[in-house]
Amino acid sequence: MNEIVGIDLGTTNSLIGVMDAGFPILIADKNGERLTPSVVHFSSDGTPLVGQPATRMRALKPAQTIYSIKRFMGLRGEDLRESDADVSYQLERKSGKALRIAARGKSHSPEEISALILGKLKADAEAALGHPVSRAVITVPAYFNDAQRSATKRAGELAGFTVERIVNEPTAAALAYGLDKLEGHSKIAVFDLGGGTFDISILELNHGVFEVLSTNGNTRLGGDDIDNAIMAHLRAKGFPADKPESIARLREAAVDAKHRLSVEMSVTIEIPFLEGGQNFSAELTRTELERLSRPIIEQTRAHCRRSLADAKLEPSDLDEVILVGGMTRMPLVRTLVAEIFGREPNTSQNPDEAVAIGATIQAGILSGAVRDVVLLDVTPLSLGIETFGGLMNVIIPRNSTIPIKAGEMFTTAVNQQRSMSIKVLQGEREMARDNWPLGQFEIEFEPAPKGVARVGVQFEIDANGILHVLARDTKTGAEKVVEINSAVDVSDEAVEAMISESLEHAFDDMSERVWTETKLKAEEMLSAVDAAFAQIGDTIDAAEKERILGAATQVRDSLATHDARKLQAANNALDEATQNLAAVLVQKAMQSGPG
Repeated sequence: MNEIVGIDLGTTNSLIGVMDAGFPILIADKNGERLTPSVVHFSSDGTPLVGQPATRMRALKPAQTIYSIKRFMGLRGEDLRESDADVSYQLERKSGKALRIAARGKSHSPEEISALILGKLKADAEAALGHPVSRAVITVPAYFNDAQRSATKRAGELAGFTVERIVNEPTAAALAYGLDKLEGHSKIAVFDLGGGTFDISILELNHGVFEVLSTNGNTRLGGDDIDNAIMAHLRAKGFPADKPESIARLREAAVDAKHRLSVEMSVTIEIPFLEGGQNFSAELTRTELERLSRPIIEQTRAHCRRSLADAKLEPSDLDEVILVGGMTRMPLVRTLVAEIFGREPNTSQNPDEAVAIGATIQAGILSGAVRDVVLLDVTPLSLGIETFGGLMNVIIPRNSTIPIKAGEMFTTAVNQQRSMSIKVLQGEREMARDNWPLGQFEIEFEPAPKGVARVGVQFEIDANGILHVLARDTKTGAEKVVEINSAVDVSDEAVEAMISESLEHAFDDMSERVWTETKLKAEEMLSAVDAAFAQIGDTIDAAEKERILGAATQVRDSLATHDARKLQAANNALDEATQNLAAVLVQKAMQSGPG
């Protein structure tokens, strides 16, 4: 195969994508997860765990679990700041020598650790596509120097890739936002704040060609610094333990609290069973988090001003400001960006996935899978399919120019499921029942555990406005295609009525969607707990089992309330209560696995 994959090698998470019939698809692993945590754990026999299994080991074996490795790419011993050294694993630093990491009695370079992450992505892609993958485009912060770029390329080569190009993350993000489709001259700011790095880049688009006018940033500024600030705050509140395992648990709790405070105003942090049987409990409010975070986030302001000055521009000269990186979900970050640039940022893309989507598009351009198209018309209403729980999953948003292709990968929601019903919908409402059904068909596949069977669904609207819907079983290649003629030919009155209805019910629709998604997560967690107890229930400490059962009861009680916030809190409590249970399951799987 001549295809090239696109990879976002991130500080916190990494992703891989491929062009399929003209549109970018981010590839999920066997569990249906597109985001792979950039974490590596070295087990007692030296076998590395990568991704989510490694993340589960951070609290149990922190000294052997490597995270945020991107911060150390291309650095020498003298480049390391004391704040960077605040990690749970051992850094080997010698002046004039490349930085290395010690784990299980062996020394590893940052490139070797990153290669393990890239190797996992490569294996996931090959499993999904059914053939070897050897060519890749990998993204880096625009502010990375030559040593850091070279280290990234070496990591790709160690993982078995021919690295076709190293692409700046802001350029990739602009491609993902579709800004290459803007006409004439446009100036775009890309504000990229991730787990470990910050970039601000000013791009000029001239008839489809991007030019970087200026770039600035800090390769060692990001969400990790906020995590450290939260940990210091909780220690000041009386966190009673200092063993590495306890500090690792504190970090996990800090990260979870940070994420939850993007949607909640306060959270309770509870960490039981510390040294000497001590428990820790503390409340953290969004106001406190913003007080802790502001000095860190404020550091981005000077970089933004410098980048604008270097480009000889004022904020008012910009046509668009886009956000990239998981930290930009934080309300304080979005407020600051609006202050700096005097305009609300574009938040239309998933900030965790934008760079990977752009890298995949760039890979498609290099391989010839992406070519210029003539823009003839637009889709009047969004097109999508019904997903589990009765939700509308949009595949082609309204006002997309045609001809167009777009698609996603979907996994099964039920064990031993033998087929998937593809119900094609049109409309702007969150729930499938409130949109217009255009057609329905089924694709069959071999029965498999929940989340294993994967079906790619592709929508293509040709120049004549005819919608072709394709569903393909990625394992066998079996596919079905249906043709729908009414997708674009919709009366203006019907379109206006649908849009007006969607605005009128927007709040209720979103509340219903949040409840449905939270309910699905709750049911999945309860099922996982029942399965875990059936497997290892007899080996679990009685007190811990009682705590898990209590948390599960809270979830079941909350399911009866139709209160999304209450159910989210119960879900979070159950997730926290089962951290050790999950780690035990991972260890059991490792012990029973090969070697």
